[in-house]
Amino acid sequence: MNKFFLNLIITSFAALLISYLLPGVVIDGFLNAILVALALALLNQFVRPLLILFTIPATILTLGLFLLVINAVIILLADWMVLGFSVRNFWWALIFSFLLTLIKSLLNPFFYETKQRNPPE
Repeated sequence: MNKFFLNLIITSFAALLISYLLPGVVIDGFLNAILVALALALLNQFVRPLLILFTIPATILTLGLFLLVINAVIILLADWMVLGFSVRNFWWALIFSFLLTLIKSLLNPFFYETKQRNPPE
């Protein structure tokens, strides 16, 4: 299966799971979860690098913690793009972003092969 589509499905399931756990996040069904995952993929591909570039001084000053703010802004932009997705405020977006990253990092080893390095002989 194509890596992009697999990542899309994993993100959809993770986002739907988080929407059941967090009262400040609502996703209306699995189709909207797929649309959320697609919106996040597009925003992470095209908008996130620009936001990082424009906020380099703030990112350096906060030792990288400002990237969490950028992640929350990306979630809020996805909320604006997808009609069946709603995030109550910035703080719920920040928590959603953190949990989405955590769940995806826990699920990825089950779906992707890990390349092991051979030790030198």
